[in-house]
Amino acid sequence: MLQAIVFDLDYTLAVPDRDRATILRETIDATGAPEVTRDEYLEAHRSNLTRETREPIFADLLADRESDVDPAELAAVYRETIANTIQPLSGVEAMLADLRAEYRVGLLTNGPIRAQRDKLDVLGWNDAFDAVFVTGELEAGKPDPRAFEAIAGELGVDPAAAVYVGDEVEADVSGATNAGMRAIQVLLEDGPDPDQRAVAYVPQNELATALPDVVADLE
Repeated sequence: MLQAIVFDLDYTLAVPDRDRATILRETIDATGAPEVTRDEYLEAHRSNLTRETREPIFADLLADRESDVDPAELAAVYRETIANTIQPLSGVEAMLADLRAEYRVGLLTNGPIRAQRDKLDVLGWNDAFDAVFVTGELEAGKPDPRAFEAIAGELGVDPAAAVYVGDEVEADVSGATNAGMRAIQVLLEDGPDPDQRAVAYVPQNELATALPDVVADLE
């Protein structure tokens, strides 16, 4: 019996008003830091999922580049820029409230504590879930099963009684299923193809209207 629904945050429930490569470029330009690509940033991010801030991410990126820019300054500017651009997908706040009437609802998001908690502050979502974990607060990030087990434990349910909703194949679909959860893949317009390990698929732009029925069908 399905008892809990756990969500990813970025590109599942909330999106920036411009692409992340542009936001990174704006940060680089504002601080005078050396060129950093989005792919390089993502690689460094994946190596720093259990951190307090993004400072270690930018420290890794600057380690092999000549620069006198402080990684802490880069982290602060990037965090503030992200916070100024993030917005909820249409209808998701009402959807979350409706789902909480029937299920335990949680959030598990990869990233440093301050970065992800800032997003929740900006969105006004600190009370939108029954439990929230940022992987910076945990021993491991997604797709490690320990991250999924932690949020299931915080919600007071067995992983087998929970479904995870997210857009990334490795971090979300693979991670959740390996932890014993079912997974619903959020499909982005320019994202990966549907993964066969997911039990259902929901287009990102239809999440708020389609997901409740998809979840009901899993009962």
